[in-house]
Amino acid sequence: MCSSDLQRMMALRPDMTLQVARIATTRLKKAPRPVRLSYAGEVMRVMGSQLSPEREFTQVGFELIGAETPEADAEVILIAAEAARRVGVKGLSVDLMAPNLVPALLSAHGVEGDEAKAFRATLDGKDADAVGKLGGPAKLVAQLLAASGPIAPSIAALERIDLPIDARAHVDSLKAVSRLVQAADPQVTLTVDAVENRGFAYHTGVSFSLFVRGVRGELGRGGRYRAGEVGEGATGLTFYMDTMIRSLPAAVAGRKVFVPHGLSPDVGKRLREQGWVTVAGLAAAADAMAEARRLGCSHIAGADGNTKSIERAA
Repeated sequence: MCSSDLQRMMALRPDMTLQVARIATTRLKKAPRPVRLSYAGEVMRVMGSQLSPEREFTQVGFELIGAETPEADAEVILIAAEAARRVGVKGLSVDLMAPNLVPALLSAHGVEGDEAKAFRATLDGKDADAVGKLGGPAKLVAQLLAASGPIAPSIAALERIDLPIDARAHVDSLKAVSRLVQAADPQVTLTVDAVENRGFAYHTGVSFSLFVRGVRGELGRGGRYRAGEVGEGATGLTFYMDTMIRSLPAAVAGRKVFVPHGLSPDVGKRLREQGWVTVAGLAAAADAMAEARRLGCSHIAGADGNTKSIERAA
């Protein structure tokens, strides 16, 4: 049989979260709980989203497995916010969601199967008028849609809605997590989207997306889920590094100094220790100053190790 007759299959991972969760519940099942794991790697998806059309990108994330408290959810959000700040991200906001809130409400009102799917499809359009024309709990769902926005008024609006017990529990979770985050880090900007669940199919509790003002796409997303076949309580977050790069301020060019050919290597070494970016001349130049300009340097070094501004010399 020739090689062309062989059928070969190659699998590309669309997400690393579930792989990490599987490791935690198999190889690390005896590790003390909660277990905290981090990871980084390339992933590939068949289709991108409206906010993030890229199909191939790098994920960097962390998972907290074996805890089901609001404190665990808050810890993940706080670590994510701190990590983003440390690399220079500014204008960060965290959108809190309860992807199972609407399903719980629909179930309590007997809206299931195809009817629930149609309800969900209309709601995903975020069209309040279209939602209001639906039957069943349409009025309550429209109130949930209207409650989205900044954290304080959103939580207040959600508490005023007359929700079934199971649906109310998801609002209580949002409230508990938001309070913990605000108490620990008042700088974090929090918003609420009580009806969003696109992309959160396997999440079971409070979920969140990170955005940066003026930057397209999500910086990251995460939330509560069940890990492995045992369904262990877990929460975590994934950063999308393509968006992270777009979110960072432009790099400040280092001070670049031209070290003419023939100077001692120690000159360049001392200048680098002082924070200079050195460009060594590899051959004698008739006009060292012109050569420095050609190579994009702002300064030129002398034999004594001192530097001279090219512009001033001109």
